[in-house]
Amino acid sequence: MHGPALSGWLLVALCAATGVYCLLRMRACAGRERRAAGGEAVMGFGMAFMALPAAVLTPPGWSWAAYAAVFGVTALHGLLAVRHGAHHLHHLVGSLAMIYMAVAMAAPGAPGAHAGHAAAGAGGIPLLTGGLLLYYTVYVLRAGTRLVPVPATAGGPLGGSAPTGGAARAGGPEMTLACRLSMALGMVAMLVTL
Repeated sequence: MHGPALSGWLLVALCAATGVYCLLRMRACAGRERRAAGGEAVMGFGMAFMALPAAVLTPPGWSWAAYAAVFGVTALHGLLAVRHGAHHLHHLVGSLAMIYMAVAMAAPGAPGAHAGHAAAGAGGIPLLTGGLLLYYTVYVLRAGTRLVPVPATAGGPLGGSAPTGGAARAGGPEMTLACRLSMALGMVAMLVTL
């Protein structure tokens, strides 16, 4: 997961900030939305840990098994949540992708496990990696288009329309979508360098 150190640190900052936002969102909501925010916080912090530059942290070999186990639990939770709606499928795919990356980094062919993911043969199964890249690229494009503002109409104040509900709040649905978009972009970056 490591290219130049600066890009690694930017990915760590993006994922950690997303995790913090999701923790704050957990405090402000209840029920299924709270559980979803908790799962997204785990995903954000897990991605931040995985993106740490190798010069800072080279985890022991057993840590990838623990990492896969944590995301195995979140995958099981996601699988159970899919019964309540297909929108939970994205969380399941994310957890499975994290397990896949942890297993790929723990593989014997991965030189230094955490230190040299871009080396030949250390990138997992190319077809699976490509499928995950395609999934996350489509997700990023769809989520990005949903965040594009609708053009103003000529009937509102000063020729435009007034902001509505979530757009006026910092923690509205647009911010939640932007959070998910950020994590999907981080996933694309991690998969590209796997």
